[in-house]
Amino acid sequence: MVRFLHTADWQIGMTRRFLTAEAQARFSAARVDVVHRIGRLARQQDCAFVIVCGDVFEHDQLTPQTVRRTLEALRTVEVPVYLLPGNHDHLGPMSVWSTPLMAEELLDHVHVLDRPGVHAVAPGVELVAVPWHGKHPQSDLVAPVLAGMDVPPAGTVRVLAAHGPTDLLDADGRHRAAIPVAPLREALSAGRLHYVALGDRHSRTEVGDPAIWYAGAPEPTAWREERPGDVLVVEVDTPPAAEGRTQVRVTPHRVATWSFLTLDRRVDSESDLDALDSELGALPDKDRTVVRLGLRGTLGLAQHARLEELLGRHEDLLGALDRPARHNDVVLAGDDDIVDLGLGGFLATAVEDIRAMAGGVPGDRSTPAAGTTEEFELEGRPGGRDGGAVRGVAFTPGEPDDAASAQDALTLLYRLARGGSR
Repeated sequence: MVRFLHTADWQIGMTRRFLTAEAQARFSAARVDVVHRIGRLARQQDCAFVIVCGDVFEHDQLTPQTVRRTLEALRTVEVPVYLLPGNHDHLGPMSVWSTPLMAEELLDHVHVLDRPGVHAVAPGVELVAVPWHGKHPQSDLVAPVLAGMDVPPAGTVRVLAAHGPTDLLDADGRHRAAIPVAPLREALSAGRLHYVALGDRHSRTEVGDPAIWYAGAPEPTAWREERPGDVLVVEVDTPPAAEGRTQVRVTPHRVATWSFLTLDRRVDSESDLDALDSELGALPDKDRTVVRLGLRGTLGLAQHARLEELLGRHEDLLGALDRPARHNDVVLAGDDDIVDLGLGGFLATAVEDIRAMAGGVPGDRSTPAAGTTEEFELEGRPGGRDGGAVRGVAFTPGEPDDAASAQDALTLLYRLARGGSR
């Protein structure tokens, strides 16, 4: 039996636009720290090696510090580590793998699978590597490697390491290089392969066969990921001399320290605000929890001011509190709160004008106006720039003079007049 650890999509060097500079620094450190935990798990599970199936790094424009810290983390892994270039860190003249720093400081027990085909990595163990040599291949990279591949010598375990989407999970067929699953299953049934280790999908996923797996990202990167944060310990029984299947056992192990959480709540009363406050307050590991919050409902001005205050308080504790405008529809109702402030003079006149404007339909902020501080990031498939969104704020200078900005102005005025802060 051969036991090894399958992981992928470390995405070291990743940045997220919804994180503050302080949170980004901790998020970046976590992506290196998880390598230490993977190494300890490999030792505890008596794994023969670790295979990282692509996207070790987020991109090629990395600082020397990032690369050196990654190599230092890999130094603590006590078994051989095999790194497969993926779409984010593909091979090429400008690749991170081609830098003098990598050539000079790469560790003896860390190997880059930069040549497609079979690699004999230990007695009785072969890795079949399918590295990326460009960011946008136009055809399946696995098929040429599998073509003409015979059954390995008796007693040899053969593992395919590849990166990219599969046809079973590419329903719209938009990826020209999608990996067909049927030929992989045929190779497994014929004994030409014994396990298929995949990277690119950040959610741990079995793909049409008990011996074909995405390990997922060991630290999550976005809300849309369903089962991130794991690595897989894989056991493959020594295959029989004859052709055919061998027994494979796959066990996930949790290694993540960060989490992404989506909350969609209705707020219409003080009790709703109490419940939201308690729910956010009860979250564990707040500094490593990124919350995407969608709110809808109708609140008075005082309640709206309280909502902004409590969200600001929790935002200070969380890794991030993301409030996409397209997921927020909280309407102000009633005039009593602003009347109770007893404002006079020109301020009272201005308040009347703002109240008249705020009585309209809340504006659509799905697209920011020039001069706003809202931040955007395109959403895409796992392994791409997924999970980005608008970072909501209570009041944004530069917004159009519409009902939504008028409501924000009233809320801010109320909080300031009551002695609160923005």
